[in-house]
Amino acid sequence: MKSNCELCMNYYYDDEYECMCCAIDLDEDEMYGFLTGNNSDCPYFRQGDDYTIVRKQN
Repeated sequence: MKSNCELCMNYYYDDEYECMCCAIDLDEDEMYGFLTGNNSDCPYFRQGDDYTIVRKQN
């Protein structure tokens, strides 16, 4: 199963940078694997729906 950042609870909108960001600080190897497509399964992926994401923001 491939992870989808848009469905992850760790994916949020950052007002300062005005873009969507991941709350998890990936190390250099993890980020390289994820960006190059060699590792499409994020080990930090947490499925979230609209209701759980809104509760987290409040």
